[in-house]
Amino acid sequence: MAAADVRFKLNTGAEIPALGLGTWQSAPGEVANAVRHAIEAGYRHIDGALCYGNEHEVGQGIKEAIAAGIVKREDLFVTTKLWCSFHARVEEGLETSLKNLGLDYVDLYLMHWPLAMNPKGNHNIFPKLPDGSRDIVHSHSHVTTWKDMEKLVGTGKVKAIGVSNYSVQYLEELLPQATITPAANQIENHPSLPQQEIVDFCNKKGIHITAYSPLGSTGSPLFTAEPIVAVANKRGVTPATVLLSWHIARGSSVLAKSVTPARIAANRNDLIHLDAEDMATIAKYSNDLAAKKAFQRFVFPPFGVNFGFPDKMILHDYE
Repeated sequence: MAAADVRFKLNTGAEIPALGLGTWQSAPGEVANAVRHAIEAGYRHIDGALCYGNEHEVGQGIKEAIAAGIVKREDLFVTTKLWCSFHARVEEGLETSLKNLGLDYVDLYLMHWPLAMNPKGNHNIFPKLPDGSRDIVHSHSHVTTWKDMEKLVGTGKVKAIGVSNYSVQYLEELLPQATITPAANQIENHPSLPQQEIVDFCNKKGIHITAYSPLGSTGSPLFTAEPIVAVANKRGVTPATVLLSWHIARGSSVLAKSVTPARIAANRNDLIHLDAEDMATIAKYSNDLAAKKAFQRFVFPPFGVNFGFPDKMILHDYE
């Protein structure tokens, strides 16, 4: 089987395509075309979120692809996410996303972050306090939000529910009180931030890992890291292809974000099956970073909350 056609089974029994199109930070006016082109190119996994502000364009791209006869709705795996300001109004959050997307259901609905923001704040998505910090409701537990998400299962509006940006700490708080085990945990993941502890924990609990920001950041040092380049040269592919393929070899699905047709196609068509030697080379790179305490997180919102993440980070906001 071609690497691009790999699927992984969730704990619900459903299958999630290994490669998905990411839509975060895609500029307005570009997303619908990117989604449609991705589907034309063979993508069957589309990832979005309410806070990205472009669900309506994601939905338009899906609608156009279905109308053109490229796919049927049931051929697609669509993920979206409950934003922090909707933790106390989970059903409303889902209905808002479904309306934006123009869909009757999503295949996977994730809690975007394990904290709540003020649902009656000065902004529907990014409420802030007078000092400019996020208006967080510290008294609202993510476990309470999860219990409300569990009520969505069986409504026909979600096929599965899961979490995002969860550390082991938060999963250990959640799982003993959960009736439904999350189907997935979507996390920032790449060789500069392998998050092996979380990956191993989720694998043990039957929670699938989906990787976002798999290439690191714009101008990422991963593209020139010697071990990554060595594997790329050995295989005759780009470092980006190696980085995307690494996740599939680990058993994780991966989100490749692009609005450029050629890049969207290449991200899918150039995927390869990495062998044990390739994985060992990349593992040594990650282990060397661990020894130097030099892991890098490239996406971290300024919530002022400790999520159990590593100290060395490059901060990228959601605004």
